[in-house]
Amino acid sequence: MCRLALKTATDPFSPYSILEAMEAMQEGFDGSGLGLLLRGIDFSDYNYSKKRPILSGIAHTEAALHRLNAFMEEKGFELKYDHEFETDLSEIEAREDRYRYLTRVYSLPGAWDGFDQEEVEKHLMLTRLALRRDGEDHGNDLTVFSFWPDVAMIKEVGWPLAVGKALGLDDDRIQARVVMAQGRQNTNWGINLYACHPFFIQGVATMTNGENTAFIPIKDWLTGMNYPGYIGYQSDSEVFAHILHYCLKQLKLPLEAYKHVITPLKTEELERHPQGDFLVGLRNATRRLIIDGPNCVIGSLPDETCLLVMDHKKLRPGTIGGKPGEWAMASEMCGVEAMIPDRDRSLDFQPMRENTVVVPPDRKEYKIWSQFDPFPFPLAA
Repeated sequence: MCRLALKTATDPFSPYSILEAMEAMQEGFDGSGLGLLLRGIDFSDYNYSKKRPILSGIAHTEAALHRLNAFMEEKGFELKYDHEFETDLSEIEAREDRYRYLTRVYSLPGAWDGFDQEEVEKHLMLTRLALRRDGEDHGNDLTVFSFWPDVAMIKEVGWPLAVGKALGLDDDRIQARVVMAQGRQNTNWGINLYACHPFFIQGVATMTNGENTAFIPIKDWLTGMNYPGYIGYQSDSEVFAHILHYCLKQLKLPLEAYKHVITPLKTEELERHPQGDFLVGLRNATRRLIIDGPNCVIGSLPDETCLLVMDHKKLRPGTIGGKPGEWAMASEMCGVEAMIPDRDRSLDFQPMRENTVVVPPDRKEYKIWSQFDPFPFPLAA
């Protein structure tokens, strides 16, 4: 098992505070990995333009950093800001293989000036994949987690607080309005930085507590689509991010459709549903994407929307709590308590098997959507 923690707030806050909160759930992870995703980023020493992409990763050698610099220059990216982590890697086991942690802001190439938003997003993804391949071709000396506007990712092997201290995340030089964190317990896979949650593709991010026993058929189906970003799969949970991406970006369906794809209602339930015919067709078309848990999935989207879902087994709980302007999702109530101790406890909620819990960007309240509700999509269009 793993432990999940997400906090979303109107005002930026330190990611280190989330690592401190994860201490309340420390029995649920083993120090084999930590992943952090930050959205709505605020740098204390740089006036960040939210349209500029941030490159996140690790150059494991000096040669890898030189290749990265040459690649970005050749492609027309101009380096605007390079965050200098105040590192003390004495508690990081892999410290000898960490030449430079990367959180770098770039301007887009002039050649992209005529691109529409979809083309920009496509080429940002292809740039990340090209850098990843370059690292793999050179003995995995370059690791790239994301390349996207207003998103930074950190992944490392070790205990959450130890990693946070090693990278100086307690200095408040990076803050964010959304922070996703997961302590990964290495139960089924070898330790690999790409296997640390959260997983990310074109602005879509998810992290999971559980075990996806339907991993192989889902992976094969996604890989068979020949979509450039559907690669990797060092973890059986990475498919959750890709399925969400597929629903939103390729099928062009609203967020609520995600639950209908990964955990469709039973046939007898669909027969009574006001949009049952459509949902039966959706289930048939995406049958290979049905998950077999137990799983709890927490995610976030480019507009800072956050979500929480569970599968039908409900053996990996998830919960939400908070107050207007500040909400937390976690694997355990003690995690929510640690992140927002002064919340309105009457609003604490654990979703049922048919629910999708959504915190909109305005953060005024969370919304509970049920699969039994009418599907919020103009099906006749």
